[in-house]
Amino acid sequence: MTIWTPHVTVATVVEKDGRFLFVEEHSEGVTHTVFNQPAGHVESGETLIQAAIRETLEETGHTVEIDALLGIYTYTPPMFPDRTYYRFCFLAQSVNVDLNATLDTGIVRAVWMNLDELQETARARSPLVTKAIQDALSGQRFPLSLIYEHHSPSFTSNLDA
Repeated sequence: MTIWTPHVTVATVVEKDGRFLFVEEHSEGVTHTVFNQPAGHVESGETLIQAAIRETLEETGHTVEIDALLGIYTYTPPMFPDRTYYRFCFLAQSVNVDLNATLDTGIVRAVWMNLDELQETARARSPLVTKAIQDALSGQRFPLSLIYEHHSPSFTSNLDA
């Protein structure tokens, strides 16, 4: 019996001068590297926005400010039908970069590319990577107030610690 496993993830779309910030990374079940937005799982005690900021820093060395919610996306990889990823994707801007940052395990490098360059590589980690760029280019954006995250007082105090 297969147990279905949902995963809550975040990603950031960071644009500068018509190019977008990607990570080249190793991915489970794939023999070559792939390109993805800075992205990852939400950890215990984090809000979605905190997770997006943390993942972007850990994977690229860029400190970002979140501007808007780009969209909420779902994906079930064909090679892992028991997993569904719920991806909260944010529009962000880089406010600082540490060029000497040690990047997360599995990350090869951070790279700036436009949509055409990404498509030419044919190495997007999932269809969500390209879809997010297309949505950003179309001007899609939603206010951050769309997200409400209720936390109990003890939970909130853990975030402040």
